[in-house]
Amino acid sequence: MTDSFLQLWMGTHVKSPSGVVGSSSSLPNILAANPHLIGSEVSNRFPTSQGNLPFLFKVLSINKALSIQTHPDKKTAERLHARQPTVYTDDNHKPEMAIALTDFRGLCGFLPIPNIKAHLRSVPELRALVSEQVADRFLSAEGPEEREQLQNLFSVLMQADPNAVTVQLSRLVARYNAENERSDIKDLVISLNEQYPGDVGVFCPFILNYVKLETGQAIFLGAGEPHAYISGDIMECMANSDNVIRAGLTPKPKDISNLLAGLTYKAAPWSHHMVQPSTSSNSATVTYDPPVHDFTVLALNLLQGRFGVPKCNQWAIDYHRYRGGWLHQMGRGQ
Repeated sequence: MTDSFLQLWMGTHVKSPSGVVGSSSSLPNILAANPHLIGSEVSNRFPTSQGNLPFLFKVLSINKALSIQTHPDKKTAERLHARQPTVYTDDNHKPEMAIALTDFRGLCGFLPIPNIKAHLRSVPELRALVSEQVADRFLSAEGPEEREQLQNLFSVLMQADPNAVTVQLSRLVARYNAENERSDIKDLVISLNEQYPGDVGVFCPFILNYVKLETGQAIFLGAGEPHAYISGDIMECMANSDNVIRAGLTPKPKDISNLLAGLTYKAAPWSHHMVQPSTSSNSATVTYDPPVHDFTVLALNLLQGRFGVPKCNQWAIDYHRYRGGWLHQMGRGQ
């Protein structure tokens, strides 16, 4: 097979339910007919009567940046699904965890306030786009006022006039290309503008954390946390939902007003989003346990060659566990 794919889904989501080897039925149909495979402890907590698992598991191979986006909480998801069921295809929340299989790059959460202020002072094109008045209000904000001014700054940026965005991006990229001194942020801005010319999302590296993960590292994103996956291969586990609210770096429809309304506006280093894996000294299993009940991800390290399993040159076989039950979803190795 020579085709390449961005995503592989594994789960019971209505948009793309998994099949079952040796059966013509889909996974949700099999589970609905055999509820003992899910278990009463999970069924008592999550709606599983139609064979739905509480999680969705994906493999993502990212070569082009994915959209600036966020995911709704449960209440917001219900409202959006009721109003726009063709766009928001389910009524569930979508907390998610990304585990790097290769070097991974992304944007994740709002930068600490001092970092954003530094960018406003050093990037005249950003300052011109949001206006001197908005920039000055943000720069002078202190204490509790900082969150309010962050909300105002980001709202003005993401709703900026497209013609003004194009003009300021053109100036910014021209200036960066003419400068001899390079940096990760400068290179990222140039790359994103090549992928999405004139898109307001190209300015987001000045507002959001630029994340670099190595193999085995993970981040968790709850409701209302802005992010964008830039490059790399990851395992992604989330609640059983495909609700994505987009605002930039995408040809798909944007829903900027709902994105802005649902953001947490918490400013912190990206390490705030990291999930620290745990393992015991006599175990080959690494546990990634995010602060939600919908899922936990386990990685079984085959490099150690334990349990009678031959050593492999892949770093892990990925499993995931939902609270109260287990499902062997996918094996990896060569």
